[in-house]
Amino acid sequence: MTDWTDAARKLASQVTISAPEWYDAVCATPRHELVPKWWEPVKGSRTFEWAQVVPDVGDPWARTYSDETLVTRVGALHADLAKPDETASGAPTSSSTLPGLIVRMLDLLDPDSNHQVLDIGTGSGYSAALLGHRQGDKMVTSIDVDSYLVQAARERLAGFGRAPRIEVADATGELPDGEYDRMLATVSVRPVPRSWLSALRPGGRIVTTIANTSLLVSATLERGLVARGTVQPDPASFMRTRSGADYPARLDAVYAVAREGDGDETRDLREPIPNLWMDWELRALFELDSPSIENRSATYEDGKQVVWLLSDDGSWARADEGAGKVHQGGKRRLWDDLERVRARWEQAGRFPLHQLAVEFTPETTTVTSPDGSWIIPL
Repeated sequence: MTDWTDAARKLASQVTISAPEWYDAVCATPRHELVPKWWEPVKGSRTFEWAQVVPDVGDPWARTYSDETLVTRVGALHADLAKPDETASGAPTSSSTLPGLIVRMLDLLDPDSNHQVLDIGTGSGYSAALLGHRQGDKMVTSIDVDSYLVQAARERLAGFGRAPRIEVADATGELPDGEYDRMLATVSVRPVPRSWLSALRPGGRIVTTIANTSLLVSATLERGLVARGTVQPDPASFMRTRSGADYPARLDAVYAVAREGDGDETRDLREPIPNLWMDWELRALFELDSPSIENRSATYEDGKQVVWLLSDDGSWARADEGAGKVHQGGKRRLWDDLERVRARWEQAGRFPLHQLAVEFTPETTTVTSPDGSWIIPL
């Protein structure tokens, strides 16, 4: 059986091409000790079922040291605590992020040996391990809202000689005592909490994502608790910060009405339905404009789509390419909102989202288009 270090070196060669200073850290980090098993979706399941994955005895390193995200917790059930053959259902609530994305974010963070770093979202402890290897454990603090994750990460990191400070804390509230030069968030927020800006030293840097948008942002703190930065070229998605064991339930009751209902308004479908999964930039702009809209979709045998947009206020829309119709119900006209955002973006030349400027203040987070005409407070 091949030693894990060979698999770790192979992974490091793959994910640190543009950030060679992190090569040794990836090589030295036994991901298999941090993620002994995980969850993966059950193929063909429409009820968000997940099955356990335990690394194969014959080749235990192939999946663990692949550049992929390993979901470790679904709903309130961590894979560590599941019984053999037990399944889970619901949405992911913790994971070990794909190493390539962690390395890319660390490269943006660009810490030097004198920088105190706050790792927001301990998860499996992988990013804390990489930081501890390069910075030294005394320069790294890691927080997570989940006490089990903190305990497990602390014990597993200690098992291979890493001892960063790891604390239970709500990332949207008060942070552990201290000031930081760098903040890396592997949970998404909207807006950036005041506590982050207060704990960051002037000239310090935050690398984070805006919740539900796939927008990865690097920003530097200026005077007056104002941080300014830009969206990065490639998308990145993280789970939103949570305070409880699980996220709020999906909008199944709204979907039950929207699935086949006529609604308050029916009209012809004027344009092809966008693929909101593939067109992440349009999806991100729509989320910035109209936050927390759940979208679901299905595809007919002939390839035509039907898409549902759902809001927690009971508003909904269904766009059906097969029928060529749009149905909308509730106080808001969600499909009209999507078409308005798409038309505005097209009129602006469909600018790449990495041209967006971002400003964090204690009161709000603001995203501004390249020409300054589109200012969206979050």
